[in-house]
Amino acid sequence: MSENLSTLEPPQELWRRSGRELADEVRTRLEVMWRLDAELGQYLAEIDSRGVSKLYGYGSTAAWFAHMGRMSRGDAKKYLDRAHGLNPGRNIDGTELPAVAPATGAAALDGEIGPHHSEKILRFLKKVPSFVSDEDRSKAEKILVELARHASPQEVVKAADELLARMDQDGEEPKDPDPPERKPELRVRQRKDGWFDIDGQLDPITGTRLSTLLDPLATPRPAGEDKWPDLRSPSQRYGEAFGEAVAMLANVPDVPGGDRAQLLVTVTLEDLKSKLGTACLDMVSQISATEARMLACDSQIIPAVLGTKGEPLDLGRAKRLVTPALRKALIIRDGGCAFPGCHRKPRHCDAHHVLAWMNGGLTILRNLVLLCSTHHRLLHKADWSVRIAEDGLPEFIPPDYVDPLRTPRRNILHLPITA
Repeated sequence: MSENLSTLEPPQELWRRSGRELADEVRTRLEVMWRLDAELGQYLAEIDSRGVSKLYGYGSTAAWFAHMGRMSRGDAKKYLDRAHGLNPGRNIDGTELPAVAPATGAAALDGEIGPHHSEKILRFLKKVPSFVSDEDRSKAEKILVELARHASPQEVVKAADELLARMDQDGEEPKDPDPPERKPELRVRQRKDGWFDIDGQLDPITGTRLSTLLDPLATPRPAGEDKWPDLRSPSQRYGEAFGEAVAMLANVPDVPGGDRAQLLVTVTLEDLKSKLGTACLDMVSQISATEARMLACDSQIIPAVLGTKGEPLDLGRAKRLVTPALRKALIIRDGGCAFPGCHRKPRHCDAHHVLAWMNGGLTILRNLVLLCSTHHRLLHKADWSVRIAEDGLPEFIPPDYVDPLRTPRRNILHLPITA
């Protein structure tokens, strides 16, 4: 091990450190922690191979390690299972027993992946059918290790499931007969006090349509509207959203929910470009200039030109930057939020301009990417950046304190992996 805890300077006067320095120290300590975890596994595998009963008199290595580490027997067993999978052992006759996941163990010893990734890869290798060759098994493990160097455990699991499906396309033989056909049901009952009780079940298509319709109407109200946070429970918000949808359906021939909001955002051009200052949303809520830039990515905008004293000089016509057809093309390409590791579906996403439209960026597919509100805000505020690669898919560049090499990353949760 080239670096351990003794080579790290103890944290002193952290308040003097810059944000970059703090992030670098966190990343360094994560690598050291992962290396130490892997080295601990080497020790445990060696102790277990010699026989803990002979060494220390305990009946099992898990019992001994639970005592040593002051932990539960279950937690100790997790350490041992991971140690056996990542490190070679010995048979009864003394011959070496190869590790289940040698490439994973090597990456863990280098501090490049953590135990949370190792466990997911080991779980995958246990599921690989026996008829798969050792060569294909090794290739699959290396694919997941390379992915784990820069991806979340959830992405590793998704890739592992796809690899497993390729290896065993028939899958397990179903044990149970097909379930009986289900029918959608809806029960509406009026109570004596005039209120209605509604319950039932919907088929997947109808349920998806209803969810798509209600989700935009049931979002929590921002605190700026009434100076108080939205304290409604999710069921209360969806109840009011359902009532609003019914009222709209009764009065408007077009079904709501399929279009983006029409917004009146008032902000000076200087503030909008500099990301500083504030803007006024629909003449009621005050939002930051950064949030105004986010709205400008994927809303129906009514531009307002203000004079030096704030007086309106010109009010333009509503203009849609991202057309419904273009949004459908984005959904087909990205499948949801394109940020690495995010599982949010398209209905929760906005279209973000890679090159801002105010800086000359065109509203075309190669200059747009789907982002959920969390990662949309991250792109506007943090040091992450996004670009469209040569193959036409979006990839994200992390800050150097996350990855000094700034290796581009992609979200594979919505798309098939490429080995």
